[in-house]
Amino acid sequence: MARILALDYGVKRTGIAVTDEMQIIASGLATVATKELLLYLENYFRTENVELVLIGEPRQMDNSASESEVYIQEFLKKFAEKFPQMEMKRVDERFTSKMAFQSMIDSGMSKKKRKDKALVDEISATIILQTYLYK
Repeated sequence: MARILALDYGVKRTGIAVTDEMQIIASGLATVATKELLLYLENYFRTENVELVLIGEPRQMDNSASESEVYIQEFLKKFAEKFPQMEMKRVDERFTSKMAFQSMIDSGMSKKKRKDKALVDEISATIILQTYLYK
C-alpha cells in the first residue's frame, strides 16, 4: 500500500502529516514554509509512495468558506499542474487548531512549546489525517 499525506495549508507555513504504508497510523511529518511547499512535496514524492493527498478545507460555522480558501484554491491549481496524477481530497478542518492546542496541553507540553505555531500546524495536519482515516 501507499501512504496518505495531509496538509494543513497556511499562507505562511503548512503542516504536513503522513500515514505509515499500511495506512493505520497518522504521524506529524514536518512544517514547511508555504512558499517552499511544492518543492518539498516533489522531493518527498520522489522517495515515498503516496497515493492520496488530503488538504484541509477551512469552513466558517455557517459552513461558508473561510477567507483563506482563496489562497488554498491558488495552491490547488499549482498542485494539480505539478502533480497531475496525484489524487487530492478535501477534508473539513474546523476546530483542528483548537484540538491541536488542547492535545498539546493534555500531553503536558510546556507553555513555551505550545507557542510554537509550526508544531500546532503539524499536529493539525495529523488531526486532519486521523479524521479521514476514522471515516
